[in-house]
Amino acid sequence: MKYGLIAGNGSFPFLVLDGARKHGVSLSVVAIKEETDKQIEEVAENMIWVGVGHLGKMIKFFKKEGVEKAIMAGQVKHVQIFSGAFPDLRMAKMLWNLPKRNTDSLIGGIAAELEKENIELIDSTFFIKDRLAGEGVLSKRSPDKTERANIEYGLTVANEIARLDLGQTIVVRASACVAIEAMEGTDETILRAGKLARGKLTVVKVAKPDQDMRFDVPVVGVPTIENMVSAGATCLSVTSGKTLIFDREKMLALADRNKISVVGTPSET
Repeated sequence: MKYGLIAGNGSFPFLVLDGARKHGVSLSVVAIKEETDKQIEEVAENMIWVGVGHLGKMIKFFKKEGVEKAIMAGQVKHVQIFSGAFPDLRMAKMLWNLPKRNTDSLIGGIAAELEKENIELIDSTFFIKDRLAGEGVLSKRSPDKTERANIEYGLTVANEIARLDLGQTIVVRASACVAIEAMEGTDETILRAGKLARGKLTVVKVAKPDQDMRFDVPVVGVPTIENMVSAGATCLSVTSGKTLIFDREKMLALADRNKISVVGTPSET
């Protein structure tokens, strides 16, 4: 079985490469010029660079390499595809036929194009299951009464916006919604909340109710905690079993130093 990797931005692709290597698997990598860290050239054994709209070139590379299963890891901002890219013919046809222009529809379209070539897009955490958040309190400090109330309220709102594919993160203070994630991403949402309301902020990040683990898997890490410190947030809730934690030891150590509570909360489904 030969595996391929579609590498977006951030550290996610590097974690997948490392996880695959530990399983004795070498990945054929498609790196996105507009998104992927150039250091991937130092760790990928076999790779190609493509523009964000060059779906045909990506598929041609995978076919040449005999790839049967592909993993998509790391964000590729869909605004880039819709407004900043010059698509090739295959991408243009796929975009034209999309029923909606949201993240799920876009990546679902790419998955469908891969399937036409007998390439299956699989769970992005396939090689790194050990990095998924567990259930319960993950930090030294447990949430207090106020933070637990924030989480309970926040889950109701966050699960609804996630169901609508609007975002996966909200920030709550005193059981009131301070900020809701849209296209800007989790980090910017947290920082925006810090400008609007200081003190006792709770960040609630969820997987979608029907989370497709092939793409758009929730991710937290050291930058999440750093931004929480900057915003004055004291508690983080993530969906257990469906949220990736990058640099777990460093992240939780930073949370503990700043008395931030981190909790893995079960999915509603």
